[in-house]
Amino acid sequence: MKLLMLGGTEFVGRAITEDALTRGWEVTVFHRGRHAPPPGTRALHGDRTAPGGLAALAEGEWDVVVDTWSGAPTAVRDSARLLSGRAGRYAYVSSRSVYAYPAPAGQGEDGLLVGGSPDAAATDYAEDKRGGELAALDAFPDSALLVRAGLVLGPYENVGRLPWWLNRIARGGPVLAPGPRGLPLQYIDVRDLARWTLDAAEAGLDGPYNLVAPVGHATMGSLLDACAAVTGGAGELRWTDPAPIIAAGVEPWTELPVWLPEGESYDHMFGGDVTRALEAGLKCRPVEETVADTWAWLRSLGGRAPQRGDRPAPGLDAAREAALLGL
Repeated sequence: MKLLMLGGTEFVGRAITEDALTRGWEVTVFHRGRHAPPPGTRALHGDRTAPGGLAALAEGEWDVVVDTWSGAPTAVRDSARLLSGRAGRYAYVSSRSVYAYPAPAGQGEDGLLVGGSPDAAATDYAEDKRGGELAALDAFPDSALLVRAGLVLGPYENVGRLPWWLNRIARGGPVLAPGPRGLPLQYIDVRDLARWTLDAAEAGLDGPYNLVAPVGHATMGSLLDACAAVTGGAGELRWTDPAPIIAAGVEPWTELPVWLPEGESYDHMFGGDVTRALEAGLKCRPVEETVADTWAWLRSLGGRAPQRGDRPAPGLDAAREAALLGL
């Protein structure tokens, strides 16, 4: 199989590229040249946002294109149009954010969607992702695979959520652990996302798929317990009810990464129906493996994970944490 990876040097794109290489696929990585792609790939350079930035893709044919773009939908539109007729399938890594808020728990791929246009400039994340979907569908009406990922964790993470928890717990001392311990989570390991996406593309699947683990695959407790175990147990998890955390003005998801208290936002993020993806072969590794491998990768970088410039660094200020714990 011949894969064209649009991106391929960071997080989701890198995981997909590495998975394709392990399959023996011929991989072309199109990127801006800011980071080195995995060894064994052919690199083409260009900036999708610049005039003439797709010139390096003017020739060539591929079995599969994978696109993770999250900015202006016009970039997906122009790439997909250029590659139409020269690629067998276009897999667009979208997001469950394309569902109109609040999505009820148990919602499948037929839920109400946000607005979006393939011809739009960058607006907000949800509409940009929906516009990207529409752009892929327009150019590949019968062969566009829409991978609606939820929370993505694992090695190469450049958003900082799991790395923050690992570094915080490794630092030791009392750690504010937002409860309840048994709160079910729904996320996808980046490598499971990569494997499923390429399997699905190779099998000729198209249309939208919610791509996260089943509800309850992990809990807040199993996630943080795994973090404590791999970092040596220096951190003392102090489970705290949601009410005082919210009353103190702490922002769920950003100041306490991954965590959302039960309610509309929780159902929207952690309540997706993944029956369709499971029936199409989705398999999810244990949370302990995701955490251990992310910690090993993080340690290889000296504890300093890369951080996307368009996302704020997550985490709770130490003084605010201490105050909440009464220290």
